[in-house]
Amino acid sequence: MPPRQARLALVPLLLAEALLCAASAAPQTSLSAAMSAAVSRMSAEPGAIVVQDVASGSILAARGLDIAARRLDRPGSTLKPFVLMALLESGRLDPEQRIVCRRTLTIGGTRMDCTHPADVSQIDAEAAIAWSCNTYVSEVATRLSARELVQAFRKAGLDSPTGRASNEATGTISLPANRSELQLEALGSWGVEVTPLELLEAYRKLALRRREWRSGPEATVFAGLADSVAYGMAHAASVADMSAAGKTGTASSADSLRSHGLFVGYAPADRPEIAVLIYLENGRGMDAAALARPIFSAYARYKRP
Repeated sequence: MPPRQARLALVPLLLAEALLCAASAAPQTSLSAAMSAAVSRMSAEPGAIVVQDVASGSILAARGLDIAARRLDRPGSTLKPFVLMALLESGRLDPEQRIVCRRTLTIGGTRMDCTHPADVSQIDAEAAIAWSCNTYVSEVATRLSARELVQAFRKAGLDSPTGRASNEATGTISLPANRSELQLEALGSWGVEVTPLELLEAYRKLALRRREWRSGPEATVFAGLADSVAYGMAHAASVADMSAAGKTGTASSADSLRSHGLFVGYAPADRPEIAVLIYLENGRGMDAAALARPIFSAYARYKRP
C-alpha cells in the first residue's frame, strides 16, 4: 500500500480508538479530546475536521479550524443536494423521473465522468444524490436559470461567514454566463469557492430542516443523503449501530490539478444531533468519508441507554 494510503487507512482506526477510550466522559469533552489526540497524527495529510452541534451550532471539536475558516476551495459534489432542493421546491423536478447515465460526460471541454458503479444506470433524484451522478445533476440543473442557481447557493449560506471562528474568509459564487458554466457550477467544479466551515454550516441548516421535517419535497434529498452513507458513494462513513447521512465531494482547486476530498453530513439521519465535516487537502471524497465513520460510531455509543 502506498505511504499516503497507508496513513489514511490508519487515521480512522486511531480516531476510533481515541474516541472509544473517552466514552465515559461528557460528549463535548470526549469528542474534543479524541479529536485533538487523533488528528494530530494527520500532519502528513493537511486538512480539517470539525464536529458541530446541530441544535446550537456550537463547535464540539475541531482540528485545523483555521483551515476550515479561511481556506477557499471548490466544494465539488457536496453542492448537489442544494441544486436538487431548489428544483424540487420550485416544482421543476419530478423526483421519480429517471435519466440514463452512461458514466462518460464532458461539459465545455471538461471531463466530468461519473464514478459510480457501471450497473447503476437508471438514475432518479434520490439515486442521483446517493451515487453522486454528474450526468443527472448537470442535466436537470439546466432547468434553473443562472441567477436561480446562484440564489440557491446563497440561500444555503455558501457566501456568508458563519461566525464560528475569527478571521473567516467569505465564499464566492460566480454568475454562469452559459450552459456549460451553469452545469459545472452545479457540480461544484467551476465558479464557486467556499470555506469548509461555510459548507458545514450549510449542512447543519439542512440537518435542522430534517429535524423539523414532516412532509414535502425535501424528502427526496434527505433520503438520498441517508442512502449515500447506507450504500452509496459515502458508504465509508456508515456504522452498524446508527444511521447517518451525508455527501462526499472530490474536486481540484482552481490553481492546482491535485484533488481535495470532502465529506459533510449529520447523524442520526432521522433526527440529527451532530454535523461533521472532513476536509482533506490532498485526497478524495471517499477518503474523507472514512474519517467520519469513527466519529459517528463513537457518538452512537454515547447515546446508548
